[in-house]
Amino acid sequence: MEDNIRLTQFSHGGGCGCKIAPAILREILARTPPMGGYPDLLVGTESSDDAAVYRLNAEQAVIATTDFFMPIVDDPYDFGRIAATNALSDIYAMGGRPLFALALVGMPIDKLPVDAIQRILAGGEAVCRAAGIPIAGGHSIDAPEPIYGLVGIGLVHPEQVKRNDRARAGDVLILGKPIGVGVLSAALKKGELSALGYEQMLATTTRLNTVGTRLGQMAQVHAMTDVTGFALLGHLLEICRGSRLGAVLDYPSVPVLSVALELAQRGYATGAAERNWASYGHEVALPAAMPEWQRKLLCDPQTSGGLLVSCAEEVAEEVLQVFRDEGFEGAAVVGRMEEAAPRVRVVV
Repeated sequence: MEDNIRLTQFSHGGGCGCKIAPAILREILARTPPMGGYPDLLVGTESSDDAAVYRLNAEQAVIATTDFFMPIVDDPYDFGRIAATNALSDIYAMGGRPLFALALVGMPIDKLPVDAIQRILAGGEAVCRAAGIPIAGGHSIDAPEPIYGLVGIGLVHPEQVKRNDRARAGDVLILGKPIGVGVLSAALKKGELSALGYEQMLATTTRLNTVGTRLGQMAQVHAMTDVTGFALLGHLLEICRGSRLGAVLDYPSVPVLSVALELAQRGYATGAAERNWASYGHEVALPAAMPEWQRKLLCDPQTSGGLLVSCAEEVAEEVLQVFRDEGFEGAAVVGRMEEAAPRVRVVV
C-alpha cells in the first residue's frame, strides 16, 4: 500500500511554502505585547528572528525554536529528513549548536499506514543522529493533513548570539545555499520533476547548516538568518528592517539550483512566491527590465534554505572559506548593506 502513497496529495501546501504570508503574519502579530521585563530574554519576538534565546548565566544561553510543515515530497523518509533539517537550521542560524529535539507529529491516521508514519519519524531521527542529538520526546495528534517537525533546543554563548538585526552599513552579504527549492517542489507536485531535479532538491534540503556554529564564534559576523518560506528577498528585508539599513542585492551573483533555473525560465513557480511579493514588493526596487521569472525566483519560498550572513568586508573571504570547509561549495557573495531606508535594491 505504501508504494502507492503520494504524501503531497494529502496537503494543500508543502514545506516552508505553507507559511502564512509575511504581511498577514505581521497583521496577526501586531497586537502581541513586547516582551519587556525579562532582562535575560536576549532574543524574543521583536525582531522576527529565527529562534528565542534566553541567558542562563554568563557563559550559556539556551536557544529554543520550533518548525513543522506538510509534505514537500512524496517519500516518507525523505519528508522526515527535510523537516528535521529545516527545524534545526534555526539553532545554527543563531550561532549555536543543538542539544536535543522533540518531535511534533500530526497524521491522518485513517489515510496513512503505520509503516509510512514510522518512516517519516525515522527520517527525522536520522538527521538528528547526524547532528549528534537525540529526539527526546514529542507530541502527536490525529490531523487531516500530514504534519511533521521538531522543537529544537540548543546552546550558545550569550556574546556569540547572531541576531538578524545587527547588520552594519558596508557589510557584505553571503548566501550559503542556492535558491530554487520552491520551483522544484512546484514541478514535483505536477509530476514533472526530473531525477536530477529531485537529487538536487534532496541534497540541499537535507544539508544541515552546521556552519552556523563556527560563524557564531566570529566577531565580525554581525548578523545571520536562514532563508526559508519568505524567500531570499523576505528574509533579507527582515535584516534591513531590524538593522534600519538598506541592502543591495546583486541578482547575477545569487546561486540558483541548475534544474530550478531551467524550470523557472519555463514558468514554474509556487503560489507562495506571489503571496510573498504581494506582502513586501513595495519594499523592493527592481530593475525595469527584470523578467517576471527572475522576480519570482527571488520570492521563491525555500525549505531548509541556506544561511544569509552579514559580515565585515575584511572577513568575507574567511567566511566563504568556512562555508567551503563545511561542504557548502555554492556559497557566494550576493550583495551588501548600505546606509539607506530599510528596503532592498536589486541590481543586474
